[in-house]
Amino acid sequence: MELTWLSAILVGAGYLALGYFIGSQYPPRFLFSRKLLTKHNDATLFNDTDNKRNSKSKLKDPLQIEQLADILDDFKMILVVRNDLKMGKGKIAAQCSHATLGLYKKLLHRAPKALNRWEMSAQPKVVVKIESEEDMLALQERAKSLKLPTHITIDAGRTQIAPNSRTVMAIIGPVEVVDEVTGGLKLL
Repeated sequence: MELTWLSAILVGAGYLALGYFIGSQYPPRFLFSRKLLTKHNDATLFNDTDNKRNSKSKLKDPLQIEQLADILDDFKMILVVRNDLKMGKGKIAAQCSHATLGLYKKLLHRAPKALNRWEMSAQPKVVVKIESEEDMLALQERAKSLKLPTHITIDAGRTQIAPNSRTVMAIIGPVEVVDEVTGGLKLL
């Protein structure tokens, strides 16, 4: 009988320790609504992680999209794939992954509020096609004129396409603004 009480106490302590570990490693953003997080984000919930980010972000200025993250709700990412390269499905998937990660890394330190807003919007990603590199670069200039961050993936040329080919561009921002830039493009 004493062994069962001791087992129950040990199991309970184990679950308590596991809960503490998980809670300290991952912010509670999945437990609270978006509105609650945006009201208390700077003040209470994420002070430790924000301070770590701020110490690293002093190297570069924050992007202007940070201001939009304070006032607008839904963000999305658009992945613009060059159709003229005739990449296979697997190659497109890999290049889209590179573009997503490249933009994510750019925003991690320079626009964490915008990145958090995109994550809280369920990380929507839409893949569209564009017909040439010139069109892609013109689209990038249009996005930059609206202060939207972009990232273009350049392929190493080890498999299907020529080295240093610009393959996919990622754009992130408020849904309305991103749609203004990419609204005329067809889905891939």
